Parts: sequence; C-alpha cells; structure tokens
Amino acid sequence: MWRPQYSVSTVRRHIYVKCYVMKEIVMSQKTGSVKVNKTQPYVGKNRVTFAELKRQSFLVITAAIFFIYGLIFYYIPLGGWVMAFQNYKPKTGLLHSKWVGLAKFKFLFEDDRFIRVFRNTLAMGVINLIATFVMAILFAILLNEVRNTLVKKGIQTISYLPHFLSWIIVTGILHDALSTNGIVNEVIRAFGGNPIVFFGDTKYFWPIVAFANVWKETGWNAIIYLAAITAIDPCLYEAASIDGAGRFSKILHITLPSIRPTIIILLLINVGNVLNAGFEVQYLLGNDLIKSVSDTIDIYVLNWGISQSDFSLGTAAGMFKSLVSIILILIANSIAKRAGQERLF
Repeated sequence: MWRPQYSVSTVRRHIYVKCYVMKEIVMSQKTGSVKVNKTQPYVGKNRVTFAELKRQSFLVITAAIFFIYGLIFYYIPLGGWVMAFQNYKPKTGLLHSKWVGLAKFKFLFEDDRFIRVFRNTLAMGVINLIATFVMAILFAILLNEVRNTLVKKGIQTISYLPHFLSWIIVTGILHDALSTNGIVNEVIRAFGGNPIVFFGDTKYFWPIVAFANVWKETGWNAIIYLAAITAIDPCLYEAASIDGAGRFSKILHITLPSIRPTIIILLLINVGNVLNAGFEVQYLLGNDLIKSVSDTIDIYVLNWGISQSDFSLGTAAGMFKSLVSIILILIANSIAKRAGQERLF
C-alpha cells in the first residue's frame, strides 16, 4: 500500500513558509525595504480601535442583536432552574413557593422509572451518535469520489431532502413500512419467512430509531464534511497520484487526515448532545409493549412536568440532563487536549 513520505500538516507548513518567503521577496524587490525572515513569519498585534469598530459597524450591530437574543431566550430563562429546589405552584410563583432543597433530585434517583429512562436515553444517544457520525463521514467521502458532476449534485439534493421532513412524516413512513402488512414483512413472506412484529418486540426499537436518524440526517450532516474536503489542496492528490497512490490510499492518507480537525470538533459538540436522543420519534413510535425501552428523559419530563403538573420534578430532570451534557463535553474536551488534538476550548 502506498504511504506518504510526509504528513499532510508537514506539507502544508512547507507550502505556507515557501509562499510567505516568495511574497516577501517580491515585496522587497518593489520597495527595497522588506527583509525576508525564512524561519518565522511576522504576525502583528490585533488592535481594536474606534475607527475599526466604525468600519465594521454592521458586523458589530448584527453580533449585538444575536448576543441580546441569546441572553434573553437562553440565559435569563435559566433562572427558572430554581423551581428544581422548590415545590413550585403556579399560584404562588417562584418567589413564594416552598423551598424543598434537593428533595426532587432525591426522588429522581430513587425512582426506578427515571433510572430506566436515563438508561434508554443514554443508550439511544450513543447509538445515534455513532451511527449518524460515521455514516455522515462515509457518505461525504464516497460522494466526493463521484466524478460526474450532474450525478453528484443529484445525489446531494436527494440526500438533503429527508432533513426537511417532519418527524411525524418520517415515523408515519416507518410505521407503514414495518407494520405487519408493510412492505418489509411482505418481502419476508415472499422469501418464505414469518412476519415480524417490529413494534411489539423491545429488541428492534433502538435499531429502528438509529435507522430513522441515519436516513433523515446523513445527507444534511455530510454538508460540513464535504466543505472541509473541498478545502483540501488538490496538489496533495496530484502528488499522491504521481507517486502511484490509488483512491483508497488518497482517502486514507490525505482526505481523512485533512478533515480530522473538523471531525474532532464536531464529535466534541455531538458528545454534548448524547442525551438529546430525541422525543418525537420515541413518543410517536412507542407503545405500551415497548415502553420499557422507548421512554426517554424528555418523555419523563412531559409525563411529570406537564401531565402531572409537577413542574419542579420536570425541571430537576431537565437540569440533571443539562449538567450531564456539560460534564460529557468537559471530559471529551479534556481527552482531546491531552491527546494533542483539536478542542473546543
């Protein structure tokens, strides 16, 4: 198998230094005052002045609008977390509800139903993360290898469309396809098999949810990987072709290392969404036969916080979910930092 003599980062560094040196040489020939430093390019200090702010006033105003929007709709509502420590009643409000401390959290951790829904949420979240993450990368790489532009654009368009479908439509398609008289069971009967009750057996539910997420989001998630692949210097592929590298070798030694920073950053972000395993698909496809594996934390919050009017317990469950997500991001970011990889902060 063909192997590159230098890593992609080394080649990029050499190209950058050479380009910088050539630029400095041209400038010195024109002005006669620029000295070439072949070891380290000069980097000036970034100074924010009033003139610079005035010149970029549109960007500053736009950023301020989004900052205010995020502050109002994302950070100020966090004050409602105080309900998790109260026996909240709408008629008494946040200021006059009885303070109960950690009683709601104690109830959660002693409730077997919450432990079960936490297990379900974590399991489906991990399965969805692995399935959608890997499939998006594979799809982007394979689509990049398609040379016919018309075919490539057509595949891209078709792959994006499921993302814009509502979950109610997706679950309706799944329910019809996997029902006893659906197309899947018709094919099984045609080959002499017995029909499978997909929504009556707990072992099928998690794979069905994973398949639904992969089918709906793979094309959309692949967009950013396609963009990262497009940014790769074509000279690297040309040099590899001259050295006798095939398509698989180029993917292994050029494409994947080049998009690795993008992969790591998106992985770190998605790790924080592991407990966002979904609500619609589980709620719409679940039933009493598979309730033990279909309920998630969001459904638990709906049943207790809305149906039972226990807003404090629902807030405590949602707060626990958010804190676990933050901890997962911090752990994943710390691991990436220790490994010397790209990280969020």
